[in-house]
Amino acid sequence: MDTPGRRRQNPLGRAYELTEETPVYVISVAAQLSGLHPQTLRQYDRLGLVSPDRTAGRGRRYSARDIELLRAVQQLSQDEGINLAGIKRIIELENQVAALQARIVEMESALDGAAATMRQREAAVHASYRRDLVPYQEMQQSSALVVWRPKGRQPSD
Repeated sequence: MDTPGRRRQNPLGRAYELTEETPVYVISVAAQLSGLHPQTLRQYDRLGLVSPDRTAGRGRRYSARDIELLRAVQQLSQDEGINLAGIKRIIELENQVAALQARIVEMESALDGAAATMRQREAAVHASYRRDLVPYQEMQQSSALVVWRPKGRQPSD
C-alpha cells in the first residue's frame, strides 16, 4: 500500500501525488482508523467538526488529516471532557491561528523582499554619486573674532 506523499501513476498514465490532504478513505475505513463508529463520523460531519470531501455520488472520503482530526476530537471529548460545541470552537481557533501564522510568514517574506529592493536602490544611488564633489559640512557658530588683513599691508609696530 502506498503511503501519503508518495507519487503514483493513475490509470491514464499521468502522475498524481498522495498527500495527507488527499481524500482516499471511505467512511468504514476512516471509522476503523479513528476508532470511532461510522455513525459518530456522520454526526461530526453534520456538526461541522470534521468535514470530509465528497465524491460525485455524495459519498464521504476522508484524508489522513481528517483521521488525525477525528482522533483529536475523540481525545478532547473523552479524555478532557469537552463538549462538541467547545471542540468545534477549539478547531475553529486552531484553524484561525494556522491561517494567521501562514499570513505572518507571507508578510515576512514580502518585507524581506522590500528590504532587499531598498538596499539595492540605495546602493545604486550611492554608486551614482560624483566622486569629484566633496560634501559640504556646515561649520559650527563660534564667538571667536577673526581679523583679516590684506597681504600688501603689514602692521607697523
